[in-house]
Amino acid sequence: MLQAARRGKKSSSKKAAPKAAVHERFLEAFRWMLLARTLEDKLRSLYRGGMIVGGVYLGRGQEAVSAACGMFLKKGDVFGPLIRDQAGRSAFGEPLLDVVRTYLGSVKGPMRGRDGNIHRGRPRENQLAMISHLGAMIPVMVGKLLAKRMKGEKGFVGLTTLGEGGMQTGASHEGLNIAAVEQVPLVVVVTNNHWAYSTPNEREFACANLVDRAIGYGYEGHKIEGTDLNQCLDAIETAVKRARAGRPPQLVVAEVLRLAGHGEHDDASYVPQEMKGQPFAEDPVARTEKFILENSLMTRDELQQLRTEIAKQVDDAVATAQQEDAPHAREEDWRSMSTQQLIDNPSV
Repeated sequence: MLQAARRGKKSSSKKAAPKAAVHERFLEAFRWMLLARTLEDKLRSLYRGGMIVGGVYLGRGQEAVSAACGMFLKKGDVFGPLIRDQAGRSAFGEPLLDVVRTYLGSVKGPMRGRDGNIHRGRPRENQLAMISHLGAMIPVMVGKLLAKRMKGEKGFVGLTTLGEGGMQTGASHEGLNIAAVEQVPLVVVVTNNHWAYSTPNEREFACANLVDRAIGYGYEGHKIEGTDLNQCLDAIETAVKRARAGRPPQLVVAEVLRLAGHGEHDDASYVPQEMKGQPFAEDPVARTEKFILENSLMTRDELQQLRTEIAKQVDDAVATAQQEDAPHAREEDWRSMSTQQLIDNPSV
């Protein structure tokens, strides 16, 4: 379900893709969802066992939206994920071992064991390192896209994600505004998981739905059920294509419920029981598995085999990272920047 929220335009109809291609895309997304769920279940166990320092923030309930975010970006595109985007990170190409090494503090990880586990990224490969200050990824992404434009690059898209709580910050408003003014090829995917930590929607915003803001910013808006993988894939693919084609920036708002606390330190006891029975509270992994079986895309045996294969991949990555060293203080320079000088050219 797409909602065109700019000047009342309706979404244009498209010729359906061949059924086999649609099914393969769906199953690929499900694999990323299942990998994220399996990995995060393992990370939760490691955290509770005292083997992870720092916070663990799960994307449980948001896997369908996240997987779609990473699937339609191409080489040269930029991805700016947040804390609940493991499925999208994996779909975009983040190695499983990178994730586990960072959480377990391995010196071989992308952060060399020196930074919080959620801040990992590989900017040179166009996966931005996450900023904890919510809303700040949008202006950073706009700057990255403007830089690529100034370098003469063409055909690229930037996609970044945000929760509905982060939509209320000053940084998000400024970033959304300048993106539309400069008409950069940006897709912003907002996951309304109904709780900004423990603050409910009615204390966060007064509009009927956050997609209503698309008109005011000069964006094209799409509203979807975030637990329905088909809707997530269709809407985000459409948004990416429109941004790449030179249309205004795109705002996708997905309705879900965060099926965990804000982090593993939070028991989410503030979530009323009746909310957990709402349609948006459905588990997207379970809903996707049900769709797969009902439409004979996989058998129960094939599903179990996939679960077993993914669990082995996760266990192997953990076993590897656990055998690796942590940073050694006497061998580290601890400088905050990747180069010794502000300018890379030492002759300047």
